[in-house]
Amino acid sequence: MGDLEIRPAAVDDVPEIVAMLADDPLGAQRESPDDLTPYLAAHARLNADPNQHLVVAVREGRVVGTLQLSIIPGLSRKGSTRSIIEGVRVHADERGSGLGTRLIEWAVDESRRQDCQLVQLTSDATRTDAHRFYERLGFVSSHLGFKLQL
Repeated sequence: MGDLEIRPAAVDDVPEIVAMLADDPLGAQRESPDDLTPYLAAHARLNADPNQHLVVAVREGRVVGTLQLSIIPGLSRKGSTRSIIEGVRVHADERGSGLGTRLIEWAVDESRRQDCQLVQLTSDATRTDAHRFYERLGFVSSHLGFKLQL
C-alpha cells in the first residue's frame, strides 16, 4: 500500500475531509463543501475533546481517507468503555485498495489501547457494499438503529 500515515486531522485537512464526506449520493445531499464554517467549528470541538479522535490517512502528502473514533465510558456492561466509529470515507481513487481495512484496523487497535470492551458503528441501510465490508472485518449486524432528526 505504499507509505501510509494515519494521524490526527489538522484544521488544514478539513476541506479534503468534507470533500470526501460529500462524494457519494447520501453525502451529496447532506454536506456543504462550499461553506466550511460549521466544519471548522466542529473540528475545534473535536480537537478539544480527548475522547474524540478525528483522523486522516495520508499518502504522499495527500489526504486519502478519514474516520472519527469516539470513546464513550459507560455504566452498562459492568462499567465498560465502548467506541463508536463514524464518518468512514476513502477517496474515490483509493477505494478497493485496502485503505478502508487499514483505517478500521487502526480504529480497533486504538479502541483496545483505550481499554474499550466493544467497538460499534452504524451504516446507512442503503450502503450494502459497506455492510459486506464490515462483516468481512468481523463486525456483526446485531441491532436495529433509530434516528430522530432535530
